[in-house]
Amino acid sequence: MPTDDRAVLRELHDRHAAAVWRFVVHLTGTSAGADDVVQETLFRAWRSPKVMAQDPATARSWMFTVARNLVIDEARSAHHRHEMGVDEPPDRAVGDRTDELFDAILVSEALADLSEEHRTVIARAYYGGLSTAELSDELGIPPGTVKSRLHYGLRALRLALQERGVVR
Repeated sequence: MPTDDRAVLRELHDRHAAAVWRFVVHLTGTSAGADDVVQETLFRAWRSPKVMAQDPATARSWMFTVARNLVIDEARSAHHRHEMGVDEPPDRAVGDRTDELFDAILVSEALADLSEEHRTVIARAYYGGLSTAELSDELGIPPGTVKSRLHYGLRALRLALQERGVVR
């Protein structure tokens, strides 16, 4: 490093290093790593001639901004969060589908207790996704009858489920 550069860097250090160090310690709450942040901040200022040519107060303000950004970058880094990379992602946990199976069995048994007309309308409406008008056309019954069968069929289904211990 040329002698002129050393003098500029020494002056930069003498003028701003202590204030930037205190600022970093204030931000982080610890002095650990503050020296590294100050060193990187001073190095970036030295590499930017326009910062060196500015008024010392403006240059210090620029260095505070750089130091703050370095602290934020370090806090967001994977190293800071103690993350480690792995070659393969871990296996995903597969949920136990036992409850779903028991629910399906309960509903199937409860549906079997209904009359054929009620069971047909409920199954095609809920499992087939058909509207009242579509059910009316498909089954050849008036829309009012479809609505009535849905209403009374769901009521009977609720009672059948309650008899099996399902409470809702």
